Amino acid sequence: MRPGRASNMAATEMVAPAQPASWHRTPISIRFAETLQMTETYGFNGSQGTTLLEGQLLAPRGQPSTTVFLFMHPTSTLQFLPMPMALADRGLHVLCCGSRYARNDSALIMEKVAYDLGAYIRYAREQLGYQKVVLVGWSGGGSLSLFYQAQAERPSITHTPAGDPYDLTQAGLTRADAIIFIAAHLSRAETLTEWLDPSVRNELDPDTRDPEFDIYGDGCPNRPPYSADFVRAFRTEQRLRNRRISDFALNMLDTLKQRNNGEKERAFIVHRTMCDVRWLDSAIDPNDRKPGWTYLGDPRTVNSGPAGLARYSTLRSWLSQWSYDHSNVKGPMNAARIAATPVLQIENTADDAVPATHNPAIYQALATPDKSYVQIAHATHYYLGQPALLRQCIDAILDWSGRRGLIDPEPHAAVTA
Repeated sequence: MRPGRASNMAATEMVAPAQPASWHRTPISIRFAETLQMTETYGFNGSQGTTLLEGQLLAPRGQPSTTVFLFMHPTSTLQFLPMPMALADRGLHVLCCGSRYARNDSALIMEKVAYDLGAYIRYAREQLGYQKVVLVGWSGGGSLSLFYQAQAERPSITHTPAGDPYDLTQAGLTRADAIIFIAAHLSRAETLTEWLDPSVRNELDPDTRDPEFDIYGDGCPNRPPYSADFVRAFRTEQRLRNRRISDFALNMLDTLKQRNNGEKERAFIVHRTMCDVRWLDSAIDPNDRKPGWTYLGDPRTVNSGPAGLARYSTLRSWLSQWSYDHSNVKGPMNAARIAATPVLQIENTADDAVPATHNPAIYQALATPDKSYVQIAHATHYYLGQPALLRQCIDAILDWSGRRGLIDPEPHAAVTA
């Protein structure tokens, strides 16, 4: 439309995100040479022999620090979430890191994301001059942080679950000085499995379902409150479905290898991935969550919506990040390998994403003797509309970090505006 012409579309005012005067954002870019067997992300990144990473440093004005709090999620970008900005409000230096798969996890390989995380940690120390790095694993970043630190302490991974060489033992992964685990689940693989719709009987036709387990369907004979026997059967069927998809991925990769005609990968859709008896029966693994709701909205809608977990995947990506039996990033498995790092866990008791059983399982598995556990009563996954509870979380981080010499022990004033 030419300037000055009338439009029947509502006017939209473009407003830049607010940036407090107390801190500023600095774009961070990292590049390194890497030869890939095929292009994984659309465009220049990775297709021309160079992998590019983009992040943001949130740094208080006039307040130098030797410690940076580093946020990374496998695919989300975190620089505009309440948590990292609240830390910057309190005078902490925060580095928000995007992986090579930012905002698109369809081809994501977790082993490569761990390498990306290592690149940010090296950059923070060698280029930005920070002496201490604290990994803040929020949500899906929790299992990533555990996986990274386990490989930094005791490297073992030389191949992806698809059998492709990717040697983290020779990647020079340097340890973080501490880990903070906030509103974080066990892992992408374990969480997805607990959310897979077990009624699906044909992956190519999501309308072919077993009514016995179709808990969102009118014809399901099982209604909340669910019996213990039904819940056990439901969980068994969820794991079986995950394994059927994993078998498909492995068999198809083998078929493509046998053909040897240049085709190396196959994309597919995973239907109905937000189906959990906990959403409808709040007496199962109870916490303060809102019944009939999830962090992404109505579970019946999210179950088949475009933003559901694992909705679009490749064979290799499924095995690396979503496979219950094959992923290397399962939380308790990696927590058991972390023996020399202080860990703070923060559980939000009204979390509408992370099940109440997940944080205790991580805490029990952690091998480190220096582990602390804090609950923020009634806090949801994003702290949306809960500024007082967000401040309570930040207070816990500051107290724990100060007592371990990670930051200046002097109090950081709370922002009450």
